[in-house]
Amino acid sequence: MSSGFVKPFEFPTMAEEDYGTFVDWNQMGDLAKSGGPTKVDCKDLREFKQMARQGYWAKNHKLRAQVYQQLIKSIPCRTVTPDAEVYRDLMGSATTKKPSSNISLPEFVDGACVPLYCLKADAVGSAHRIINCVAGQFPDISYCPSLPAITSLLLHFSADEAQCFEHVSRMLACNEPGKRLLDQTFLAYESGCMTFGDLANKYCAPAHKLIVATAQDVLKVYSDWQRWVIGDLPFSHMVRVLDVFMVEGYKILYRVAIALLKFYRKHKAAAAGPANQQQDSSKVRSDIQAFIKGIASVVTPDKLLEKAFSIRLLSRKEITLLQLTNEKSLQQKGITVKQKRNNVQLALNPETFSSEIVSAKEMRDIWSWIPERFALCQPQLLFTTSTHGCSLNRFYSHCEGYEPTLLLIRTTDGDVCGAFLSTDWEERKRGGNKLSFFGTGECFVFMLKPEMERYEWVVIRHPELASAVKNQSHEDTGASEGQNSDSNILPQPEKPLGELSPFLSARHFNLNSKNTSMFMAGNFDSIIVGGGEGNALYIDSELNHGRTGRCTTFDNPPLCAESFQVSLLEVWGFQDTMAT
Repeated sequence: MSSGFVKPFEFPTMAEEDYGTFVDWNQMGDLAKSGGPTKVDCKDLREFKQMARQGYWAKNHKLRAQVYQQLIKSIPCRTVTPDAEVYRDLMGSATTKKPSSNISLPEFVDGACVPLYCLKADAVGSAHRIINCVAGQFPDISYCPSLPAITSLLLHFSADEAQCFEHVSRMLACNEPGKRLLDQTFLAYESGCMTFGDLANKYCAPAHKLIVATAQDVLKVYSDWQRWVIGDLPFSHMVRVLDVFMVEGYKILYRVAIALLKFYRKHKAAAAGPANQQQDSSKVRSDIQAFIKGIASVVTPDKLLEKAFSIRLLSRKEITLLQLTNEKSLQQKGITVKQKRNNVQLALNPETFSSEIVSAKEMRDIWSWIPERFALCQPQLLFTTSTHGCSLNRFYSHCEGYEPTLLLIRTTDGDVCGAFLSTDWEERKRGGNKLSFFGTGECFVFMLKPEMERYEWVVIRHPELASAVKNQSHEDTGASEGQNSDSNILPQPEKPLGELSPFLSARHFNLNSKNTSMFMAGNFDSIIVGGGEGNALYIDSELNHGRTGRCTTFDNPPLCAESFQVSLLEVWGFQDTMAT
């Protein structure tokens, strides 16, 4: 829960209201039983967060409704926020008439339907009426596909349409700086999809690898991530997520979606069948949707949340910084409203892509590892020894001014390896003639032949190498040591956001050793990737001989023969396909 919410653990005596007006109790199963605690007695925010995560009010429908009502009332909102009385005034006698689901929904929901969950059939009409009234009161909303599902969920815990309208309005009108509950623009939504892609790539690499192997358009698959949670999850699971979402905010959606992706990968691994083959993305999307809708048979709500909160290092600040960086990237490309987006794989057209080291498919595999904000870029050959010769000076002159870059090496033995390098090689000049390291934790090294494997910054895989910063923000305290809290090892950004996400800049981490942040270095006689005890890659000034070994920064094995001769070296930049 954000620090701006007002004492959520103080619950006054509330009137006896029927919070099941719209509920079909026959569909509620065990949730129809009113057991467990009947009130919340809590004096501490940390304790309250734990109660939400552990499902303290999960067995009492009325108590859950009262908790939601109080939490929503405590959301800091705009001075003028429409309430229940506004709804009654606007709708007048219409609220006494049977609602109709034939009323079309606003364009900003982008075709999303109102999920029935455990509502009575005619309650869907009530949701349509509420959403259309919201559209009239919030003309600034341009894109909000999650609104139908959120409205449906809140109807389960509302005494009437007017109360549900007020709750939805307050969630939309939240004005606490830096906080968000519902995306209301395409820019926010699309940057959220990109952010999820970044997080999936980083925190569930095996599942991400599966999606890359099976879907023709990975980005299209990940564009469903919010719907997986808000829309596709069974009601029993979704309300447990909603319990935590109401308290802790948007970050829980990312955590749960990543957990769902992990469970999906486990499900596919357990299913006997032929090897994964690439197919139309719509089939993969349908397969994931079907799995999530039926997840109750294999994963309990508690197990889902347990998996979501077991993700180490993922913090609110990391999500915020990624979101802001991806938004900036979209704005620079002029993508602020919904438009047809080119498939990232189509940028790697096999008829036009030409490399002497990798095929278009191999480059596509590498592309799946890069940060999402470069997904709209296509590879641009900057330097190749076959054309520009084996000169380190020419290497620098062709690569300076480009950020990031991709280094590809083929050895005389036929092995292929390389590195994604986050920072302009011109940065090396800051160290004068002294060899000094620079770059960020978005750098990684990889081998492509004879095997394909990526090695990220060691801190990503081993968070214990970074200690928590002091003076953590109040918003991220509250999880017990037994659970992975969202305590941040990341302070607020010290500088305006640049092209690269600053959350992986080494200065944002309290590292136990500087050896873990030696990303890239270069001078007049060599270029180096990875440092500490050994180098992931070392190339001499003639771009002819090289060495590779285990290094502290990436904790990688040798990427090819430990001492090798370069047959061919290429450097690729990232060309903006939207640039005019």
